[in-house]
Amino acid sequence: MTLGNLRDLYQQVILEHYKKPRHKGKTNPVHRYQKGHNPSCGDTIELTLHLNDAGNTIEEVKFEGEGCAIAMASADLMADALRGKSVGEALEMVERFQNMMKGQAEFPKEQRKLNVMQGVSQFPVRIKCANLTWHTLKAALELPNGNSGNGFISNEKEDA
Repeated sequence: MTLGNLRDLYQQVILEHYKKPRHKGKTNPVHRYQKGHNPSCGDTIELTLHLNDAGNTIEEVKFEGEGCAIAMASADLMADALRGKSVGEALEMVERFQNMMKGQAEFPKEQRKLNVMQGVSQFPVRIKCANLTWHTLKAALELPNGNSGNGFISNEKEDA
């Protein structure tokens, strides 16, 4: 597959997840809630998580919000990839995603769908769009049990 065809495929997957998100809405029940905002472009996201009874495994992630195709597709792909992951695994995925946006990593075969976001790293001004939902997830997971985040998490200070 040529680089041009690969780029087209990545764009197609991003647009598909933007137009027909599979994880839009709110979880029931909501064990974690966090809002995220990217002031430089206006993307906003409200992330909800449903955890198992022990509070250490993600059973479901859903999101609501408004933003560009990259931000919304990133949220939908992330939500899909997190089902069944431990909180520790999810935090490792946040770090891997952020490193991927810097061109320093990619996801292994079993999570390769997330690699479609690699193309965003070629456009530094769009990296914050892709990272917004991951920053929001990290903040939600780092909350003490049963708490919801107050206010918005911002990724404005993030290095592009």
